[in-house]
Amino acid sequence: MTASDDLEPTISVHLDRLLADRGMTLTELSQLVGVSTVNLSILKNGRAKAIRFTTLTALCEVLDCQPGDILSFRPRRNTVDLSDP
Repeated sequence: MTASDDLEPTISVHLDRLLADRGMTLTELSQLVGVSTVNLSILKNGRAKAIRFTTLTALCEVLDCQPGDILSFRPRRNTVDLSDP
């Protein structure tokens, strides 16, 4: 394991899969959701630091999915055990 493994995001974004499943482009999604293609690209590539609930809601409506279909949580390998005194 490298030091960068500890720093990788613990939230993964699955827009690529959802777009492919629906035969939709990022540009089409952008137009339907009302969010710029640049901002959706940042989200899709896992570089976003945050997502507004309004954006997440619009994505779910347009893609006919649940938030868990767009985002998933992956625990870090070296997490701190807070139960250990």
